[in-house]
Amino acid sequence: MNLSNINNLLIVRLSSLGDVLLTTPLIRTIKKNYPQIKIDFLIKPQYADVLRYNPYINNLIIYSENESLITDLKQNKYDLIVDLQNNLRSAKIKFGLKIPRGVFNKRTLDKFLLVNFKINRLKNSYSIPKRYAEAVSEINLDDEGLDLFLPEDINSVIEKNNMNIGFAPGSRHFTKMWPEEYYIQLGNKLADAGYKIFLFGGKSDREICRKITDKISGAADLSNDDNLYQTAIDMKNCAAVVCNDSGLMHTACAVKVPVMVFLGSTVKEFGFAPYKNPNSVLENKLLSCRPCTHIGRERCPLGHFKCMLELTPQTAFDNLLILLKS
Repeated sequence: MNLSNINNLLIVRLSSLGDVLLTTPLIRTIKKNYPQIKIDFLIKPQYADVLRYNPYINNLIIYSENESLITDLKQNKYDLIVDLQNNLRSAKIKFGLKIPRGVFNKRTLDKFLLVNFKINRLKNSYSIPKRYAEAVSEINLDDEGLDLFLPEDINSVIEKNNMNIGFAPGSRHFTKMWPEEYYIQLGNKLADAGYKIFLFGGKSDREICRKITDKISGAADLSNDDNLYQTAIDMKNCAAVVCNDSGLMHTACAVKVPVMVFLGSTVKEFGFAPYKNPNSVLENKLLSCRPCTHIGRERCPLGHFKCMLELTPQTAFDNLLILLKS
C-alpha cells in the first residue's frame, strides 16, 4: 500500500492496556514519515486514557456496540483501516467500511504449535510493535520506545530518588504472577539495603498490593482505582519497577523506567517482552513445559509452578542490582 496517497487512516485496537501501548511506535512512525495522514484511533472507553494526550492522533474514537458505529465511521471517509485487534469485533468494522485494509497477523497457528507441541516457529519472531508495523507494509519503525503522554496537571506523590523501587505484583492470570511471598522477601532485602518500596496496581490489584505493603518494612501502597496517569507519573520517580508480564510493565517502559520482569507460563517469543527500554527478564529456561499458554492460566497445569517458584528472591535481588548499576 502506498501511504503517500493516504489522507485519512483508521487504526483499530480496542484493548488492552499493554496491547494499546505497543501500538504507539507505529502511530508515531506513520505520523512522522507521512505528516499529511490524519490518524484516527478506535478504542474501548476503559483504555482511552492510554492515547488521550497522544499528539500523533487526530481523533480518538470510543468504541461502542451501537449499530450506528459503522455509519458514523463511514462519514470520516477513511482511505485505509489498519486492524491491530484482528478479532470478530474488528472484522465487523472492516467489512462494514469496505475500504483497503492492513491486518495484524496474530500468528495463531504458530502460538498453538509452540504451546501444545513445543514446535517453535516463533524463534526469530519480531516484537509485537514490529509485527503491528507489518500490517502497514511500507513502515520501518524508528528506534524509540513506547509512548505515554501525561497531562501536565498530574503531580507525583513521591519524590524522585535513586533508592525508590516500584513493585507491580498484579496480573489477570495466576501463572503470570511471581509469588506474593517472593515479592515480600525481595522487598525486605531491598529495604535492608536502604531502598524504599512503592506498590503499584489498579482496582483488581488493591488486595495483593495491601498484603505485600503490610509485610515490607517502610513500603507504601500506591495502588488506585485504575488511575493510569497517577500510576505512570509515580513510576517515573522510581529507579526501576519490578513486575510481572502485564500492562503495568509496558506502562513503566512507556515512561522510560527500567523494568525487571518475570516470565512464567509465557515466553519472549510471543513478542511482549519490554520494548526498547532497559530491562532484565527473568525466566526458567530449563523447563520443557514452558510455555503452557500464550495468555496465562488460573493454575499450573502440572501442579509444580516451577516456572515462577524457581525464580528465587535472591536471584531477583542480584539481577535487580545489576540492572540498577547498568
